[in-house]
Amino acid sequence: GHSCVGQPEAGTVDAGGKLPARFQPARFQEDHNMRKLLPCVALVAAATLIAAVLVVAGVAAAQQPPPEYGAALTLEQAKKVMAGAEAEAMKNKWPVVITIVDPGGNVQMVQRLDNAQWGSVAIAYDKAKSAVALRRPTKVFQDLIAQGGANLRLLNIGYSVLEGGIPIIVGGKIAGAIGVSGVTSQQDAQIGQAGIDALGK
Repeated sequence: GHSCVGQPEAGTVDAGGKLPARFQPARFQEDHNMRKLLPCVALVAAATLIAAVLVVAGVAAAQQPPPEYGAALTLEQAKKVMAGAEAEAMKNKWPVVITIVDPGGNVQMVQRLDNAQWGSVAIAYDKAKSAVALRRPTKVFQDLIAQGGANLRLLNIGYSVLEGGIPIIVGGKIAGAIGVSGVTSQQDAQIGQAGIDALGK
């Protein structure tokens, strides 16, 4: 007679008594394959978990409330901020306008370095005013706009969305802001941060 389907043919059993894969039950094959895949599955699961944790951490950081408004910078404090910012600009030979405002967005001090474009007078003030009005560095909005999509609506909020405006924090509260304009946005922010750093020295 003829053999049944799925039964081993004569001489197919190896020396260890094992059958070739084509004669092993399907369930055994599935279990064997799953055992081989388990390390890969575990690795993917771990990577997914880490990514989720990072996303949650990023969202939590983004949701932290900005500092509250506090007392305005004193004249001496504003002078220290301005001196630090000016020194950074002069060191790099960057012709900029530097503006410092109080928590209400009112100008406390303005300095236009030699050869700075006059258009930067308005831009520097706009950056400082926006940073204090929105209680965030203007770079936050520049980065959001760079992502495109619905974030492009930020272009119509009426405030500066160019990097270079930074709140000045004293005692954990906003005491004003500095705005810089005249070179690249990143360089403007570098000057502004140098001014803020000088306040703590």
